Order: sequence, then structure tokens, then C-alpha cells
Amino acid sequence: MMYVLAGMLHTFTTFYFNFTMFSFFKKKPKINDGVTPSDYNASCDTNSPHQKMQHEADQELHQELSPENNEEKQSWLSRLKAGLSKTSSNFTRLFVGAKIDDELYEELESALLMSDAGMDATLFVLDELKKYVKQQKLVESDQVKTALKIILINLLTPLEKSLELGRHQPLIMMIAGVNGAGKTTTIGKLARHLQAHHQSILLAAGDTFRAAAREQLTIWGERNNVTVISQESGDPAAVAFDSVSSAIAKGINVVMIDTAGRLPSQLHLMEEIKKIQRVVTKSKKGAPHEVLLVIDGNTGQNALAQVKAFDDALGLTGLIITKLDGTAKGGILAAIAKTRPIPVYFIGIGEKIDDLQPFNAREFVHAILE
Repeated sequence: MMYVLAGMLHTFTTFYFNFTMFSFFKKKPKINDGVTPSDYNASCDTNSPHQKMQHEADQELHQELSPENNEEKQSWLSRLKAGLSKTSSNFTRLFVGAKIDDELYEELESALLMSDAGMDATLFVLDELKKYVKQQKLVESDQVKTALKIILINLLTPLEKSLELGRHQPLIMMIAGVNGAGKTTTIGKLARHLQAHHQSILLAAGDTFRAAAREQLTIWGERNNVTVISQESGDPAAVAFDSVSSAIAKGINVVMIDTAGRLPSQLHLMEEIKKIQRVVTKSKKGAPHEVLLVIDGNTGQNALAQVKAFDDALGLTGLIITKLDGTAKGGILAAIAKTRPIPVYFIGIGEKIDDLQPFNAREFVHAILE
């Protein structure tokens, strides 16, 4: 009996050892084994740089999508693409059966300038594209289109920056811009966006010159169930001071201060907004923590003058680009990236409450060039 048991034990031990060794050398790859896009790119055929670049362009846009937010994200991407369709049409037609020659570069230059990319950004993009085409010996138009995607993504990515919440209590934001840029509407949409991130909001109606602005902000406050502090007339700096004081007393997370629209050339109004900023600083040391400029996407190269003037006066921390649908030309972001690279926190492409979304360079470029 002992010999039988010993034999069975020997057989089992031999089988287990062989099976374990076989499993060690034949380990099956996991479905999600921590392989990143860069790992995949490193394994691509080094003789096919275009294949690698095409993979990057296709994968970057979708890598952050999850089953939970995929439907909502795809809806936003569809609206973004539709909003930028006028800009997109100027580019996509260039690469249909095109030859890689001087004529293609000339047409691309015209398309970039027509999209309000500006001369500096246009020359930069063309120079980078020509160098890449020559180095990689690209011979097909779709390869050039993919190269253009990557160059534009690299140009615009430095503009990406998330609005950091919770670092101050309350977080005080001052919103500026020229007349008609959509400041008040943007504040209402931004309030809804921040509420979705569990932030309590207080709005300050600092545009004391335009009665409709106070009424409009009040309506947005009612829609979002947010308190709005306003005065029928008086000093907008006083409204800002009262709002900050109230937010501190009530434990509010975020204060957004609306200001009257003004042109950079209106020096007395620019001095007034500087005063508002000084008063806010006195009400809470280090405030305002965010100074945002709202820019109408239809203003073209005038947007650069606005950015420069308001940045020089206030020290901008971020931009919000609105109305990037209709006749808007998306190239203005390239111009900003090349001349005054202030972060673009949000972009807007319509009137709906969820048509204001954080700026993402990959999404933006794909919407134009897909």
C-alpha cells in the first residue's frame, strides 16, 4: 500500500512540475496588461514612421473614453465637428487626390490664413510640415494630412489646462471681455459645469451699466438655483467686494464676478476693471485666483489684440472661446498658441447649456481634419 501511495505521489509531483513550467513559458497575455499607447508605438515597424504616426492620431482621441461617458463624449464630438465644419471644409478638400508639391503647400497656406491662424502660426506649421515630409519621404496626400494633424496637436496642446477647483475657499474668478463676447451667458453655463463637479456657486453682477446684463445673470441664477448679488446702479467694485464677503461668510466654493463689456481702447473702462481687481484683492488676499477673458470666436485676428490688452492690464490666467460655430474660424487658437499662449480653459459651440466644454487639442484638431 505504501509503495502504491508513493508511486501516485511521484506521478502527481512530476505532472505538477511539468504543468507549472509549461505555464511559465506559455503565459497568456492579459486583455488589459498595462500596455500604453507609447508601448504600442515602440513596437511598431521602425521602417514605417507614418504607420506609427497614424496610430497615434487615431488612438489619442479615443484613449480617454470610458463606457460611462462614451455616449455623452461622442455627442460633444459630433457637435464640435458640426460647429467647425466651415473651417474643416477648407482643409479636407485639399488632400483629396492631391500631389505633394508647391501647389498643395500654397493651398494649405491659404486655408490656414482663411481660418484666422495668422501669419506666424501659418509659417510655423508649413515649415514643420515640409521638414517632416522631407525627412520621412512621404509620398501620399493622406500621409501629409496625418502629419498636419500631429503638428497642430503639438502646437495646441500647451493651451490645455484644467480649471483647478478646491485650492482656495472660496475660489474667486473675475470674467472680462469686450461687448457681445457672451460673458454673461458663459458665466451661466460655467456655473452649471461647476455644479456638476459639486461646487456651490455665487454670482456677482458686476456689470452695473447694462440693466439687461443683471437681469440675464439673474435668470441664469434662477435656472441653476444660484444666488446672484447685484445693485441697480453704483460701483461694480463694491458689488464684487460684497459678493466675496458674502461667499466667505456662507462657505461658498466659487465666486464668479461678471464685468461690463469694454474695448481695450476705452482706457477709462480698462482702469475701472483694474480697480475691481484691486478691490477683490483687498477683500481676500491673493484673489482673484482666476482672471478669465471671454473671446467671441468670430472676431478673428482682433482676438489677439484683445488677449494682449487684457493680459497686460490684468494678468490673464485663462481664456474661454465662444461661438465656435456658424462663421467662426477655428484657426484663431493656433494664432493664440503661437503669439500669446494663455491657457484655453473652455470652448463653446452653441447656445445649449452643455455646449461649453473643456478645451482638448486632440478633439479640436480631429474635428477640423477628420
